[in-house]
Parts: sequence; C-alpha cells; structure tokens
Amino acid sequence: MEKKSRLSVYLDPDLMRSLADYAARRDQSRSLIAEAAVASFLSPDADERREAATAKRLDGIDRRLQRLERDIGISVEMLAVFIRFWLASTPQLPDAAQAATRAKAGERYDSFLDALGRRLAKGPRLRQEICDDISEEACNLTRRG
Repeated sequence: MEKKSRLSVYLDPDLMRSLADYAARRDQSRSLIAEAAVASFLSPDADERREAATAKRLDGIDRRLQRLERDIGISVEMLAVFIRFWLASTPQLPDAAQAATRAKAGERYDSFLDALGRRLAKGPRLRQEICDDISEEACNLTRRG
C-alpha cells in the first residue's frame, strides 16, 4: 500500500472554522474530512451531482414562480371583479355633492390604508382564505402546482 502524500493548504479563517467544527461534530480528523471533500470534488460523478443539485434548486424556484404567478392572477381577478361590482353598484353623484365627497374620500382612503397595513402585518392572506373556502384537496393541488 502506497503511503499518503502530504499537502499544505491555506484556508480562509471562516472556512477553517467550518472544517474544524464539522470534523469535531463527526469525531473525525480535519485531514480526513478535507481528503473526502477533495475526492468528492474530483470524482467522475461530481459534475452529475452538482447538476442534479442545480436542477433541484431550479425546480424549487420554478414552483415558487408558479405560485407567485397564481397569486398575482388571483389578485388581478379580485381587483377586476371589485372594480366591476363597484362601478355597477355606485351611482354617479350630483355636481353639488362632489366637492364634499372628495374631502370625505381622502379620509376613507387613509382608513383603507390603515386597515390594509394591519391585515398585511398580522391577518391571513387572501389565498389562505380562498383555500379555506374551497375543498382541501383542490387547495393542496394549487399549492403543489
């Protein structure tokens, strides 16, 4: 059996601490851990493992983007339904009442912003409420998709 060769390597202090901590947790020498890491890096299947890890990360990003797209779609549809409903159910004000209404509109808008801020800070999100309103199976399908 051939004797192992010695190699001196300079590591960044943070990397050295990480190596020492990892070796201590595994109750192994730092040299053994470094040797295994180099062997893994140089192994023929290292590229495939890195590619698989990258593909897994990209799949996760893709799923999050799909959920984001779904949530934005829900928001846009909700806003469109609200505007259509509001326009259909709110009568036009007479000219005399419009000035007083504009003043009151500013107060109502500020109240709306306060309520929105409170809801975003602590309340359930619309998509969570939607999932509460539809079947659990359909909700789980939309979360996975």
